[in-house]
Amino acid sequence: MERNREGLERYALLLASFNERARLTGPRDPAEIMGHIRDCAVSLVFAPDIGTVVDIGTGGGLPGIVWALCRPNLKITLLESVGKKCAILEEMAGMLRLSNVDVACSRSEALSLERRERYHIALSRAVGHLGVVAEYASPLLTVGGSACLFKGPRVLQELREIGDRWATLGFDDPVIHPYDLEGKSLCLVRLQKTGPCPARFPRNPGKANKSAWWR
Repeated sequence: MERNREGLERYALLLASFNERARLTGPRDPAEIMGHIRDCAVSLVFAPDIGTVVDIGTGGGLPGIVWALCRPNLKITLLESVGKKCAILEEMAGMLRLSNVDVACSRSEALSLERRERYHIALSRAVGHLGVVAEYASPLLTVGGSACLFKGPRVLQELREIGDRWATLGFDDPVIHPYDLEGKSLCLVRLQKTGPCPARFPRNPGKANKSAWWR
């Protein structure tokens, strides 16, 4: 992260500025936004030098833009369904000169139909229940790929709810990587895609939140 600090600090300033147009992050102060960027940077240990990455529900580009700045040989898709946010992401990517970024203004279910099992890595931060995000990720990931999902204190409860049903989505059992950041106990959940995603996924938009696949 240190060698990319200048670009990351510029990104924090842009996020703070664009927050006036759309709610991209909770904080609006660049110093506080840098805390979110440091959180995203924890996952860079799992970032390969080359490959394709999709950031599901990217919002203001966290963590996808952090990965794009720090791993310029990766091809990163920022997936966001809100049109106003997509326009801002396009603008920020241009201002940061990120030629390795494309913005998909779509829901994950729709993108999965267009680019089924094409990505090596799926990222997601602050999107929803672990099982729901895994359902979004599986149809996008190639067999042998992996999901890297940011989770907070509720992760243990969510893991208990899902139990040993991960093979339903083609995933191996999750591996949990805990870390502490500014006094908060957080973790990265990594899911390895070991089999193809069943044809019934993706389901219709909104179904993942209404009817849990693991029940």
